[in-house]
Amino acid sequence: MSFIHNWLRADIQAINAYHVPKSEDMIKLDAMESPFPLPDELIGQYLAYLADAELNRYPNPSANELQQTLRELMDIPSEFGVLLGNGSDELIQLLALACETGDTILSIEPSFVMYAMIAKFTRLNYQGIELTDDFEIDLSTMITAIETHKPKVIFIAYPNNPTGNAFDRSAIENIITSTDAMVVLDEAYYAYADDSFLTDIAKYPNLILLRTVSKIGFAGLRLGLLIGSEDTVSELDKLRLPYNINTLTQVSANFLLQEKDEINQNAKAIITERSNLSAALSGIEQLTVYPSQANFILFKAPGANALFEALKDQGVLIKNLSAAPGLNDCLRVTVGSVEENTSFINIVKSHYG
Repeated sequence: MSFIHNWLRADIQAINAYHVPKSEDMIKLDAMESPFPLPDELIGQYLAYLADAELNRYPNPSANELQQTLRELMDIPSEFGVLLGNGSDELIQLLALACETGDTILSIEPSFVMYAMIAKFTRLNYQGIELTDDFEIDLSTMITAIETHKPKVIFIAYPNNPTGNAFDRSAIENIITSTDAMVVLDEAYYAYADDSFLTDIAKYPNLILLRTVSKIGFAGLRLGLLIGSEDTVSELDKLRLPYNINTLTQVSANFLLQEKDEINQNAKAIITERSNLSAALSGIEQLTVYPSQANFILFKAPGANALFEALKDQGVLIKNLSAAPGLNDCLRVTVGSVEENTSFINIVKSHYG
């Protein structure tokens, strides 16, 4: 047996690394990225802005200027605290590190896989509570689970990934008020949703929001943010590693995220295309299409594996979820450009024609 196998925790050896499929030369509709590249007229300005970056120095430790840019972009009230991370994943891990040995993280299933993975990495207990057949929260089941497992943290993606729906607001409010746990609403897809709990942070001391710039056009920046009460964020900041947001991300994001009109225009275009794509999929009688408040659509397709492979063979990559619990024969497609969506839907129609 090799040194690493003697040295590494057995439970880590037993899992698979997070897999990212190859996507070169393909229409990439698998990862909820924006289809819109940086406009040509901004590229020169952006490169000139980067020229002033002092790469010989450590980054601004608190990224104060970037924090202010994010507050203005997302209309974050000044009385709330903001904590930045390398994507939301780092912030999820930070919340797990705030827990004590033996604590429990609770979430819904199916949902974002990193909640369970990070619980495992940090040696916390994890409890996944199944959604109903139509991917809604069963409130009585959820409350019973909270009373039984007494979680330290509850993660709820709002809207949910991979199902795309936003849960009933009153159900979320009931969960927040029924527990001493920190309730973390992951609003990664806030730009495409009809509702947000941003202003509710003032009402609920145990409420935190997560957001990211990945879904609004800047996945390459790896920038997420945690929003909570000032005292909550101040305490959690003690767990943040020094200089965690690098200089290029800070400088790039501070320039690019000031293009609020462009970002909002692109989000509206995605919402329009989401409606068109959902209607086109719904017109194929073999498919079951689920409602979405995100920049992707979940649908159930008979023989999902065969459809996934047919799409891949013709240069379109989507996400195959059919092997995941509760998602039998389900596929997830990111809403792309008009041209990308047309290519995708034509292949699906041909497959079932």
